[in-house]
Amino acid sequence: MIDRITVDKILDAAQIVDVVSDFVTLKRAGANYKGLCPFHDDRTPSFMVSPSKNYCKCFACGKGGSPVGFIMEHEQLQYPDALRWLARKYGITIEERQMTAEEKVSQTERESMFIVNEWANQWFRDQLRNTDEGRNIGMTYFRQRGFRDDTIEKFQLGYSPAKRDACTQAALKAGYQEQYLTAEPDKNGVAHGVGISIKRDNGTLFDRYSGRVMFPIFGLSGKVVGFGGRVLDAATKGVNVKYQNSPESVIYSKRREIYGLFQAKQSIAKKDCVIMVEGYTDVISMSQSGVDNIVSSSGTALTQEQIRLLRRFTQNVVIIYDGDAAGIKASQRGIDMFLREGMNVRLLLLPDGKDPDDFARQNTPESLQQYVAEQPVDFIRFKCDLLMAEAKGDPIKMSNLVNNIVQSIAVIPDEIKRTLYTRETAQTMQLDEHLIADAVAKRVKQNIEEWRKERERDEKRREREAQHASQLPSDTAYPAPLDETWVPPTEHDIPPSQDFTPPQDFTPPLDFTPPLDFMPPQGSMPPQGSASLQGSSSAAASPVKHNRLYDLETLIMQTVVRHGEQVICNVEDEEGKEQPISVLEFVHFSLSQDKLSFCTPLYARMMQEGMQHIHDEGFQAERFFLRHQDTETSSRAFDLSMDKEQLSRFYNQPQTLQEQYNQLMDLVTHLLTDLKLCIVSQRKKDIMKQMRDPNVLADRDRYRSLMQAFQDTKALESHLAKACGDRVLC
Repeated sequence: MIDRITVDKILDAAQIVDVVSDFVTLKRAGANYKGLCPFHDDRTPSFMVSPSKNYCKCFACGKGGSPVGFIMEHEQLQYPDALRWLARKYGITIEERQMTAEEKVSQTERESMFIVNEWANQWFRDQLRNTDEGRNIGMTYFRQRGFRDDTIEKFQLGYSPAKRDACTQAALKAGYQEQYLTAEPDKNGVAHGVGISIKRDNGTLFDRYSGRVMFPIFGLSGKVVGFGGRVLDAATKGVNVKYQNSPESVIYSKRREIYGLFQAKQSIAKKDCVIMVEGYTDVISMSQSGVDNIVSSSGTALTQEQIRLLRRFTQNVVIIYDGDAAGIKASQRGIDMFLREGMNVRLLLLPDGKDPDDFARQNTPESLQQYVAEQPVDFIRFKCDLLMAEAKGDPIKMSNLVNNIVQSIAVIPDEIKRTLYTRETAQTMQLDEHLIADAVAKRVKQNIEEWRKERERDEKRREREAQHASQLPSDTAYPAPLDETWVPPTEHDIPPSQDFTPPQDFTPPLDFTPPLDFMPPQGSMPPQGSASLQGSSSAAASPVKHNRLYDLETLIMQTVVRHGEQVICNVEDEEGKEQPISVLEFVHFSLSQDKLSFCTPLYARMMQEGMQHIHDEGFQAERFFLRHQDTETSSRAFDLSMDKEQLSRFYNQPQTLQEQYNQLMDLVTHLLTDLKLCIVSQRKKDIMKQMRDPNVLADRDRYRSLMQAFQDTKALESHLAKACGDRVLC
């Protein structure tokens, strides 16, 4: 376990801009930074990072957090593991005590798989450098490829021995469990192991990558998520598939990983451009020659998830595929996929059918870098240069070429870009611009219709899933929304006497009709004949729709988050000594005096935890809540701390410290009085509603008791309303 001092050291060292920049390209926006959200398909920057708050949040999907919270969400880690991640980043040594057996069992499955992959990566590297087989076979292969030692180290290349179970036996001997070595899928088809071993029908294990050179695949955080193993050239005769990749698992998906992105992400962000190639060796050779903003789709067909991952770092992409027919076909497919995601696409076709690996080895780093910088062309000129010679003089082929370009233009989401590309196409093809524009407009309309149908299918699928989920048993009981009519049951709900009639001389008040838009919080039924505030609010109730009660609680909690530790008054203790009272304590004592608590469970929990730590040395409310390990708490605290939520119109910035205390005290007092008034007013309406019940009208004693409670509550409401004065805070 990590001690408190080390935790504080990690939290103090971790800077949110520094942490988020490892995964998202940020651009300054005033005092803050903005970027594309890494947690959802974000097309316009909605992810805001605040250096002053040391916090980040997406205002579209709501995800974010402190540096620890961001790592927990992005890397799917628990709180202690996220702290360890940050400690490694900032070079902070963690002295941990020996974990108990129960704590070892509680280690997450994902973390166990990452640990196995890290061990396997180190083992493959050791085999490459420190065994005769590794040096004679694996290292010889890399040398033939022209890879230098620093390049091999940068990409952490390795070698798996030819012995069929060498890696498996070494892993078992090191104490790793069989379930994490294999990749046996569960009933949902998801593997919970990394798959470095394969299980035979007879139960024995053998290596997946035996006799192969190894290319580890890193996630954005630098963790090994999978491997690619290549058969050596001497063994490729008659082999169609040279590479063996890790199987799909809970930590690795081919569709979502990009080879080389971990090594290239800083260069991509700096150059504001990414170069996409096909294979592992293409990335390594080009990077060794100085083209370090280069990545690969891991030897698989390009996917939408990979493009969205790249789009976090840049909007500009250069596609380099092999000059053969398969490479050209792949490049054309990738064009539309990148354009559909709003990226700016250029293409580079290498001469003489060469692949990037060959081209990099046959040219000097200077000439390669110059070629890559000067030769890329936009997708229209690429398609025209590629197909014009073949189509020239053939109207049908020319028509197909134009339609091919029109199809690509039509998927571009930005209308201005579509217009510019339409104009360029018309000029290049020497056609009337209106003709191209009409064709593009027609195709855009077709695309919209196709996307609409696809969206409808997705919505129907989600509805079916939601309907199915609603039929499942649930242990959580949610309260009804605050705008629904609801009468809480009481012990007095008994049938009236058959021979009883209500008194004829008893007239209900003029404003007797109960409201139809209010549901009192659970537990808000007042004691009969009493106007006490006791029991009028409960933390068990959770408002679903914002109403005045929720808004007042939010304003009070906002004051607590911003100024909770500030002293606003002094009170005498039992010994007659004056004790300072902070905003947080004042709110807590004021509510407790009337036996109240917040109706919003999150606010009630925040108040309780704040009171537990208010006397900690150096306690600062905003810092405490923003750093909270519960993401819901830290996220709400961030919202409450932002200037976009104004405390009130009359709370101006004071000039002196005394003025600040006076205004803060004035604000807190009025907010609490307004809250109590709101609760009393709601209770009065609840009593009126009960008095409308036929069973109550038929019970003389009960009716009179409720009437007395109504009069007392109304008097208390008038008293509180007078105390509130004319100020309206929400």
